[in-house]
Parts: sequence; structure tokens; C-alpha cells
Amino acid sequence: MNTAGHSEATEHRGLELTPFRGLRYDPDRVGSLAAVTSPPYDVVVRPDGLHHLESSDPHNIVRLILPQAATPSARNEQAAETLRRWLSEGVLATDPEPGLYIYEQRDGAGMLQRGIIGTLRVSDPGEQVVLPHEDVMPHIVADRAALMRATSANLEPLLLTYRGDGSANSTADLIERTADLPPLLSTTTEDGFSHRLWSVTAPADLAAIQTDLARHQALIADGHHRWATYRRLRAEHPSPSPWDHGLVLLVDTARYPLRVRAIHRLLHDLPVDRAVAALHGLFRVRRLVASLPEALEVLADAACEGNAFLLAGDGSFHLVDRPDPDLLARTIPADRPAAWRTLDATVLHATLLEHVWHIPEDSPAHIAYIHDTAATVAKAERDGGTAVLMHPVREEVVRDLARQGITMPRKSTSFGPKPASGLVLRTLDL
Repeated sequence: MNTAGHSEATEHRGLELTPFRGLRYDPDRVGSLAAVTSPPYDVVVRPDGLHHLESSDPHNIVRLILPQAATPSARNEQAAETLRRWLSEGVLATDPEPGLYIYEQRDGAGMLQRGIIGTLRVSDPGEQVVLPHEDVMPHIVADRAALMRATSANLEPLLLTYRGDGSANSTADLIERTADLPPLLSTTTEDGFSHRLWSVTAPADLAAIQTDLARHQALIADGHHRWATYRRLRAEHPSPSPWDHGLVLLVDTARYPLRVRAIHRLLHDLPVDRAVAALHGLFRVRRLVASLPEALEVLADAACEGNAFLLAGDGSFHLVDRPDPDLLARTIPADRPAAWRTLDATVLHATLLEHVWHIPEDSPAHIAYIHDTAATVAKAERDGGTAVLMHPVREEVVRDLARQGITMPRKSTSFGPKPASGLVLRTLDL
């Protein structure tokens, strides 16, 4: 977010990004860099995606970010032991000097994203330096905190965005100049994205980046639970300590706009016929004879007119739209801005989940949050549940609500492309 006119000496200290000694895979010790990477922990579709990643290479990062064992404590100890072993064996090695890392992602369709990876000072919400836009689930924060304590590491960077002024500046120029140099690593993952990483260690370059970023505040694009985890762990350790900072990727979206996609819901114990029956007289429901892409186009058109959702899981699609205004008035809190009250995610959580379907939104036994559209539908059909497919929110709506200090319902957005996990890690013991 552009905060031109604000400086480090005014109402907030701005973004404080610090160099660190990155922990990276030794390419001579693994099958390939692509084979040891993973999407962020909450994007991996379990168990199918987890098993695929585990089998791709014995050193895949998923063994650290999603360890598998009978109990939570056993999982976390397993991750810690795996990390210690990989360090002792030289599978992971620490770069010789601290730096910030320029990270590039590119796909075959012309999408290019570049940003800076570093350790960011963990700030309090009142400072308005890092702006969340979604609520978090306490059990996930507790889970991530336990893993970070056990490993004493930040295993994957959060994705944060800020708004540059759209013109060339020292940081933008430095990123472009660095991208012309030979990278530390280059790999292409099976999703077709190419990834390149460079280290910036020159004191003058580091100072220029830090001075520029100090004028800005950031929006959390991906990683709300991990940011909440950073804040919890910082509070547990007397300052100054390594826990005062957390690993992030910062992207200037004035220069490199992100894609905003929806995160879908899978309702485990609610068959589609029961979900549809409960909507009688409350929403309009129409069964579509369409493929998934065609159904999503219908959803997009309906979303232009008002709240709309797609239900799936019985081999067909059901468009749910035109909610009863009286129902919305009874179920949605009136003390929030209109932009929040009219969000699809607000109507889903406050009206459909709580009042119509009576499903607790924070119970993994009842609801799952899945990024991949086809995977959500497939799991619903396989398990006999209901997939609720969402239309994405516009980025400007997310940003405006965050500026007002208004958080959206949890898992409302999926910004991307997300950084691949496994390219650079941070251990807090060094």
C-alpha cells in the first residue's frame, strides 16, 4: 500500500526488512530443486498431494512443513529431527553471508512476478504497518506455532504486498538489474512455473532497499495464520531476539499485480440434496447442465448481480443466488461497512453456514478450505459432501477493507502466485 507522505519518523516505523543467512538445498545432494519444493502448507491437497510430494524426493520440504505422525507432538519432533539430520548431512546449507533475496516467478502465459525475501520486523496491528484482511483460526495458529518452536525455523515465506508509486525507484531498479545477473538457483516446477533466486549482499544496495521500504505498509496476501504465529512467538521471547522478525516475500503490486482467486469450501457431512433443500424459499437455486468451466462462467455472471455460489458434489452444479433480503437483514451484522456486509464470504459464513446449514466454520471435522476448484469438486463427489465454489473478490475491495481495519471472513481470498516452499528457509539458531 502506498503511504507516500508517511515516513519512518511519523505515525509508524514502516516496513523494516532485514538481511539473513538463507538456508538452501545443496543441489548436489538432492535429485532436483523442483523435486524438493512444495506449494505452501495450506495449499497442499491432502492426502493426494501430500503423498505425491513425499514420493517426488526423500528430501521434499513437505516433510518439514507437513510432517506425518500419530500425534501433533510426534509430528513436530519428527520435523525437528528431519531438519537437524538434513543440516548435519549437508542436504541444507546456510549461505555464507547475510543478504536479501530477489525472487522471480514466471509462467508460460507471460505472467512475471518479482519480489524481495527477507526477515520483516513483527509489528502489532495498532502500528498499521502490516495489514491483515482475514480472520484466523486459533487451532491453526497453535499448530504452526508448535512446529516453529520445535524446528526453531521459518520454513516458508509469507506473501506480503505493498504499493509502490508505479514509477522507477531504487528498489525497482535494483530488482531489474539483479534479474540480469546469473541466479543462485533456477528451476521449473511441475506446474509450469520457473523460479529464480538471487542474493543481494552489497551494503549500499541493502540500505537503499531498506530506506525505500520504510515508507510503506504492507497487506498480507497469503499467510495470515503464520503472521499471527510470528506475533505469538515474538511475545513468548524477550526482545531483542530472532523471533522479533519473520520470513516474508514482499511484492510491489503496482509493478507486479497479483492474481486474486477464491478459496472454496468442502462441507464434509452435508450431502448436496440436503444443502439444496435447506435453501428453499431463502435463495434461488438452479441446476446447471454444464462443465466446470462453463459453470464457473455462469457463477461469474451471477456474481456481478449480487451474492452467488456454486454447489457441487452430486455430479452436477447448482447455482445459488438472489438471497432473501429479510434473511440477510436478520443474519448479517449491521455494524460493518456495506462492502463487508455484501461479501460472498460474509453471506456464506454468517447466513448459510451459521443459520441455514448450522455448520461450525472453525471445525476441521465439518469444513475444509481448498484452493483448487477441480479438487474441491472431486473430493465432494468422492466423499458425499458438498463443495461450495466461490467467486474471487477484487483486490481493491480487499485493500480498502484492510485500510479500515476490517477483516474479512477467514479464507476469503487466494492471492498468487504464491512463493514455492523450499527455495530459501531461515533457521533462528544462526
